[in-house]
Amino acid sequence: MSVTDVVEPQSQPSNRSDPGDERFRWGTLLVVLSAMFMSMLDFFIVNVAIPATSEDLHASSNEVQWIVAGFALAIGCGVITAGRLGDLFGRRRMFGLGLALFTLTSAACGLAPNATDLVAFRVAQGLAAALMTPQVLAIIGTSYAGKSLVRAFTAYGLTLGLGAVFGQLVGGALIHADLFGLSWRLCFLINVPVGLVALALTPRLVPQSRGSGSARLDLVGAAIVTLALVAAVLPLIEGRDQGWPLWTWLSFAAAAVGLAGFGWYQRGLDRRGGQPLISPALFGERAFSAGLLVQLAFSLGQASFFLVLALYLQGALGLSALASGVVFVAIGAGYLLTSLLSGAVAARLGRQTVALGGLLMLAGLVSLRFAAGSMGVTGSPAWLAPGLVVDGAGMGLVIAPLTSIVLSRVTPAHAGAASGVLSTALQVGGALGVAVIGIVFYGVAGGGHGGRPALVEAFCDSSYFLMAVAVAVMLGMQLLPRKSSKQILERSVTG
Repeated sequence: MSVTDVVEPQSQPSNRSDPGDERFRWGTLLVVLSAMFMSMLDFFIVNVAIPATSEDLHASSNEVQWIVAGFALAIGCGVITAGRLGDLFGRRRMFGLGLALFTLTSAACGLAPNATDLVAFRVAQGLAAALMTPQVLAIIGTSYAGKSLVRAFTAYGLTLGLGAVFGQLVGGALIHADLFGLSWRLCFLINVPVGLVALALTPRLVPQSRGSGSARLDLVGAAIVTLALVAAVLPLIEGRDQGWPLWTWLSFAAAAVGLAGFGWYQRGLDRRGGQPLISPALFGERAFSAGLLVQLAFSLGQASFFLVLALYLQGALGLSALASGVVFVAIGAGYLLTSLLSGAVAARLGRQTVALGGLLMLAGLVSLRFAAGSMGVTGSPAWLAPGLVVDGAGMGLVIAPLTSIVLSRVTPAHAGAASGVLSTALQVGGALGVAVIGIVFYGVAGGGHGGRPALVEAFCDSSYFLMAVAVAVMLGMQLLPRKSSKQILERSVTG
């Protein structure tokens, strides 16, 4: 079975395109991917806006990390539950509600009077994105089939990458434009008109779908997994500044117990004939469970890399927000090249396509480490370009193929929950990565006040964590079933 062979729900008609139908409904895809792009953009756009935001609102290093990680953590905590809500009450309905709340909270972020309020609004914005984003993959998975589904997954992967990479350039351009003196606030306010247009088009262009049968929401499971994830990330961000007091270690222990308890509770509920938040049957498919671990590892590195790179470019090299955003284009160039070629590469290499992506990321990071160390604070950012292009090329070989592998065998009845789990790995991995690399970066840089040479050293030391993540992606792919993953990726080429 491949990405084009997903089983239809038994209790309702399919909303999918006929596998032989070449009429590709671009309207549906445009609406849902515009929302996905905004969510990804808002996760990464703040990286290039952090220096201006921090200066304007007098944000501490802890608040800087929370502005980035709070958004991701809120998505990670809410997205599994939100995916289940889409299965139960209709994916278009939950998508529209999430989009409306995301637009509203984006406006609140853009008008935040201080750093504390901005962190709170970012968490609220993340919860809104959590309601919206898992519906995107579920809507795609139940609305398309055959070649149309392959194209939709490819477009989804491109959207993730472009939102992550070009978010830095968009943010830099908005800050440089400084329309009406709004500076960094435009990075959030830009979502308002886009969100309103997408919201108006949703009832007309997005089909309704839901899981089969009747079900109830597992509120106990949702509470357990939410508390466990918060307990894991909270001490990582707060612990360094507080000297790692006892509560941080107790919080880590509580997170481990909570996650184990969540798994035990879900299995027990399933055995009793209940309806768990995440069906244990999802993890019975090796492609899903192993691919999920690789997605988590990849996310640990991507978000944290973009944060420290933006801080290094603007803090150590003294670039403006716009110039910093332009440097990120080198990553985008590599990403676009390989993402367009990933299908042909996958036809030959199968699962090793993603492993090759990890290898390229590792090579790019090694190049960046030595370039940054050699340049100090006076070199030209042009010396970073080769490493950035190679790193972006590696990302392009990871994102779309990995999504196809993870979701290839998921039935539409569980599409929302599975999409929620995948989105959780993406966002929680990002939050954990930002928290961990913040410990390294700000520890070396003296909380951001150690001067430009200290920021160079902090970036170089942070690169070792990123290299370890790239190696984890390479090794993790070896856990996937070789035959089935190769068939899945080959089908992505032929449709």
